[in-house]
Amino acid sequence: MAKRVLSKLIKLLNIEPLEENLFRGQSENIGGPRVFGGQVLGQALYAALKTVPIERTAHSLHGYFLRPGDMNHPIIYDVDRIRDGGSFTTRRVVAIQKGEPIFNMSASFQIKEKGLQHQIDMPDIPGPEKCQSDIKIRMTSADKIPESMRDFFLRERPLELRYPFVEDMFKPKKRPPYRYMWMKTVGKLPDDPSLHQAILAYASDMGLLGTSYNPHGLGMAAGKLQSASLDHAMWFHRPFKMDEWLLYSTDSPSASNARGFNRGSIYTKEGTLVASAVQEGLMRVIK
Repeated sequence: MAKRVLSKLIKLLNIEPLEENLFRGQSENIGGPRVFGGQVLGQALYAALKTVPIERTAHSLHGYFLRPGDMNHPIIYDVDRIRDGGSFTTRRVVAIQKGEPIFNMSASFQIKEKGLQHQIDMPDIPGPEKCQSDIKIRMTSADKIPESMRDFFLRERPLELRYPFVEDMFKPKKRPPYRYMWMKTVGKLPDDPSLHQAILAYASDMGLLGTSYNPHGLGMAAGKLQSASLDHAMWFHRPFKMDEWLLYSTDSPSASNARGFNRGSIYTKEGTLVASAVQEGLMRVIK
């Protein structure tokens, strides 16, 4: 079962080429009313990577979510080959659905180079073997979910998630604006850096916006919120593998004007900082 759901994610991200610079992606319903933002991020990045020389990997991306995606229609990814330089390659991607752009992204790719190195330390967080798995947490809360949604709530997922601190998702308490989550795919992945980067882009949208809910004792499962990702940026610092444990350490420095601002640092189990993410999202309280 785990291999099947992971294969489904790989197929979802490996978008179909239509002609040069033009690709088509399908969508998966993960429980929300619209296409999951991480899916569009991952597909857009993979589309751009397919137009870049294999020896160049993504080092940054900056995207804006313009319209909600419709899960019942394919998404067309139009890649603009802006520049192919000696060290860097730049691409612009527009995701189009029903004739309108729903997402646009600029991304940059670089050859491997030697240079100065430093990083901030990983937080002192219990390792994944000492943390509770997402599926076990969901199973203990299953009786609070309407029966019509229970199978979907408890479905197998392509990513295994583990949390050092567990809260009641239906009655969250006010907490400081920090969250931690261990993550990895449920099975082994092909040795393709492009695929690992696309899956990390997909996963980086999981729970990041929720960090800005902490100081207010709010959460999506508890209702009373209108929430949506507005923009998302990532930087890839060092090589990594998505089928090995990564710590997603997030914080929210600010929330204002119905927007929550969030940052994420992604570390290997050994403490190497491999990527960073930043996102601002809509967070309206529903009266």
